[in-house]
Amino acid sequence: MSDVITTAVAALNEKLGGEGLEGSAKFVIEDEGAIVIDANGARAGDDDTDVTLTASRDTFESILAGDLDPAAAFMSGRLSVDGDMGMAMKLGSVLA
Repeated sequence: MSDVITTAVAALNEKLGGEGLEGSAKFVIEDEGAIVIDANGARAGDDDTDVTLTASRDTFESILAGDLDPAAAFMSGRLSVDGDMGMAMKLGSVLA
């Protein structure tokens, strides 16, 4: 597993505050791997989920750091979303 994925899993679990997510989502970080977020929190994995968000490492790190709004990343084409847009919006509010 890449260091980027390991660091991102820890950061996402911190943002979730020990809570899981109702439903499931997957972040695919290009050339790095994937992270699944569900009722159990965040972990490295490539399971089927309600929504899949795909971005470059730089875009993902900017979103995670709070420097880039997930909706703005989507609107500018830097973040692609496949699946349940409602779940993507819920995840966006967790990351903000």
